Amino acid sequence: MACGALPAAPKMPPMNERILLINPNCSLSCTQGIAAAVAPFAAPGLPRIDVTRLEEGPPAIITWRDWYGVAEPLCRRVAAEPADAYIIGCVSDPGIEAVRMVTDKPVFGPLRCSIAAALNRGDTFGLIAFTDKSKPRQRRVLQAMGVEARMVTSIALNLDMEVLTDPVAPRARIAEVARELVALGAEAVILGCAGMAHHRAATEDACGVPVIEPSQAAAAQAILAVVAARV
Repeated sequence: MACGALPAAPKMPPMNERILLINPNCSLSCTQGIAAAVAPFAAPGLPRIDVTRLEEGPPAIITWRDWYGVAEPLCRRVAAEPADAYIIGCVSDPGIEAVRMVTDKPVFGPLRCSIAAALNRGDTFGLIAFTDKSKPRQRRVLQAMGVEARMVTSIALNLDMEVLTDPVAPRARIAEVARELVALGAEAVILGCAGMAHHRAATEDACGVPVIEPSQAAAAQAILAVVAARV
């Protein structure tokens, strides 16, 4: 910079930056919980996060059939709705590889993002699974990331989605499982379903270690990607 020259004005962020978070199930209560979880990420200068759901999706992603069945609807939604980044709002990351084939924008899976966040807070973590049927799909992600040995264990709640998303009904059980995971050596706990979004703070208070809410973990990574693309 020449002597006496003024520094360049900072680059203003585009006004229409958008992150699209798609809940691949049709549960309205789950979608509302996700929206509430990521609402604190709204701030001037940051991309907005729009939360939606697959109306044609299953009530919850429970089986492998559910997991594979939402891949094509997710692809169609992403192809039809432009955004600067996408989040698949389910903690088994369904369809993420397929969705990446229809966009050149970054696509984030909450499970991958929450594992990374947990390992930034401790050497080991535990996972509170939605159902026992969730575990094989989540194990595949752990194996792909090479971190299966860092998880002390996964304990399933085996509750219906509408019970899980209730702001009161499952809280004691979630807290009990979180404390059990900590007793087994977990230094962080991952809430293994987006339907648990209401319960992060209470669970952390109950177990005394960082508790990762996956929609928030994915939102943080998506915001970082969009902001970094400005430079």
